[in-house]
Amino acid sequence: MLSAVTSPGRGPAALPTSSPAPAPPTPAPSTSGPARRVHPAWWVAAVTFLALVGAAAFRAVPGVLIEPLRAEFGWSVSTISAAVAVNMALYGLTAPFAAALMERFGIRRVVVCALLITATGSGLTVFMTASWQLVLLWGLLVGLGTGSMALSLVATVTGRWFVARRGLVSGILTAGGATGQLVFLPVVATVDARWGWRAAALGTAVAALAVVPLVAWLLRDRPRDLGTVPYGGTAADDVEPVRHGAARTAVRGLAEGARTRPFWLLAGGFLICGMSTNGLVQPHFIPAAHDHGMPVTTAAGLLAVVGIFDIAGTVLSGWLTDRVDPRVLLLAYYGLRGFSLFLLPPLFGPELQLSMIAFIVFYGLDWVATVPPTLALCREHFGARAPVVFGWVFAAHQVGSALAAFGGGVIRDVTGSYDAAWFGAGALCLLASGLSISIRRRPAPRPGRGAAPDGLPPSPEQAAAGSAHG
Repeated sequence: MLSAVTSPGRGPAALPTSSPAPAPPTPAPSTSGPARRVHPAWWVAAVTFLALVGAAAFRAVPGVLIEPLRAEFGWSVSTISAAVAVNMALYGLTAPFAAALMERFGIRRVVVCALLITATGSGLTVFMTASWQLVLLWGLLVGLGTGSMALSLVATVTGRWFVARRGLVSGILTAGGATGQLVFLPVVATVDARWGWRAAALGTAVAALAVVPLVAWLLRDRPRDLGTVPYGGTAADDVEPVRHGAARTAVRGLAEGARTRPFWLLAGGFLICGMSTNGLVQPHFIPAAHDHGMPVTTAAGLLAVVGIFDIAGTVLSGWLTDRVDPRVLLLAYYGLRGFSLFLLPPLFGPELQLSMIAFIVFYGLDWVATVPPTLALCREHFGARAPVVFGWVFAAHQVGSALAAFGGGVIRDVTGSYDAAWFGAGALCLLASGLSISIRRRPAPRPGRGAAPDGLPPSPEQAAAGSAHG
């Protein structure tokens, strides 16, 4: 019943035109078109950004509240820093297990539970009377909750929902988490100055709870849930999740990554990254500035400026990661950060100088610019298992943060100054530059073959995924 037949070497042979034409094949889901102007991946990225910003409020509180807690309870900087260190360590160590739990239970369930846990931990601090309660609530509960929304969430969302623009999106989402915690600083400092630290703790709990309905409504686990495909990809890029053995998946990711040289180089560099940002500058910049006569609200405002410029720096880093060798980017980021830390101690003073503003602007641009190239190298070397492996690399970041948070407090109590901490962090950043540039690039896998870590066969998930992107 065809209207025309084509013969080899001849034109179409005419048949009666009254026969109906065959129905066109059903088109596959596409990432664009008039019926869907905005791909659902962008909505998922938007609500993920809001969740990261909401959770970031909890990351802003410790640096501001060190002085109020010392004044009310008489606790030393080392004691308070111990709670911050536990928080940062769990924030990182939870990440790989959270990535595996997202595979098992879905992104939405894990994020909603994490927001509720962090809000509970923050709200209960208003009743604490002893330092061990600070460790339990802000160290344990808030650490576990925020760790479940750490950069492993960024890796999971970008890995599931994006094939094109992964570097850019990872930069935007990373900026959401890192910038949120810094932008909240002046808000928390102002609330503390007017109504006390308990009001600030309750405010951060409310900020997280406000995001829960949006996450429950808009966040979706996979493109197939909405009958579409990843942005810029095909149905083959939407890999079937692992529905069992979340803990085993996380441990396996560590075991497989630990057998490769790139894992240790990435983890070593990221450990130093955590020491020089979340661990040292974030909790101790405000007390250090206060030691030199600068008001707490002014110092908190400077860290907020870091957060503002962090948006531009991280998004630009994501854009560059799609175009430039990630190792070269890390070499530049760590090296310039190290030199800036060497210059920091003389800049402190009771009055705000232009030189301090210049440092703040640069440090904002460089704050978490290391994340997109680090994540890109994880995908390059570990393929479909990159979110879990990156979770362990990020765990190293937070172990470094914990060491620096506690070590900075000890240095301040012993020497009466933070100078040794700034100089030591600067030297370590130069070491991170060398570690990063020594990572060997991995050739892209041939079409139809799974990407496995160096020297390792593809996992069952990768073999099933075929040409799936990490």
